[in-house]
Amino acid sequence: MSYVLLNNQITERKNVKIDIEDRGYNFGDGIYEVMPIYNKQVFTMEEHLQRFEECAAKLEIKMPFDKATIANLLNELKTKNEITEGIVYIQMTRGVSPRAHLYERNVEGLITAFSRQMVFPKEQQQKGIRVYVTEDIRWLRCDIKTINLLGNTMVKREATDNDCKEAVMHRNGTVTEGSSSNLFIVKNGTIHTHPATNLILNGITRQTVIKLAEQNGYNIVEEAFSLEQLKNADEAFITSTTQEITPIIQAIGEINGTYSIGKLTKMLQNEFTQYVKKCINNK
Repeated sequence: MSYVLLNNQITERKNVKIDIEDRGYNFGDGIYEVMPIYNKQVFTMEEHLQRFEECAAKLEIKMPFDKATIANLLNELKTKNEITEGIVYIQMTRGVSPRAHLYERNVEGLITAFSRQMVFPKEQQQKGIRVYVTEDIRWLRCDIKTINLLGNTMVKREATDNDCKEAVMHRNGTVTEGSSSNLFIVKNGTIHTHPATNLILNGITRQTVIKLAEQNGYNIVEEAFSLEQLKNADEAFITSTTQEITPIIQAIGEINGTYSIGKLTKMLQNEFTQYVKKCINNK
């Protein structure tokens, strides 16, 4: 039996109905977060809910509950669904109003959430993936984790059609990120990633990887880099909640490159695993 969250009520999924004029349905007018669950514990919940609150403020949607209340509800939902390893997903839209482009500011949002079992892709993390390099066709506020993901889904479809696991995007030759991930490259022992501007989402796993790299004495350069730099990188990897740290072994599409799964990528994978264990065991 699957339980979901509707505002502050946990109920069976079959009991939940969403109005046809919800602005999330009509306009993609809403935000979301996906949080990993390890050993029955939600990892980095505080960081995810902080970003959730920040995105709500950017879209001028009022949070119906404080972060502590939401955290308690999500933990209860995870427990109710008996999730050991997987994810919890939370979404908030601007709610129901007669369909019109103009929105009203600071109305209370409508929250929904679900949780489910998921196997993290360990084989891909060991063997690496192919990526498809293509144009970034998304809007210019990628820093907001909006549910309006049509551009992301289109390039993901394009990548899959070319036998790749992820799309890596660029704007006029400047590499931004993946369709559902952040991107890092390594050159001569230095790690490069696009800065956290409006052109990318500042991923929680991204932030964790940067912290772990700095703690281990590696230099992180948060500056935009080119397709040519991506092509000539020594190592490349993506990060996300569900992909964790996954190496790239080949890029096709607008460039062609091959990469080794190098010592720096492997070190970060190991450090990330140990960091997760430490955080979960301390709860």
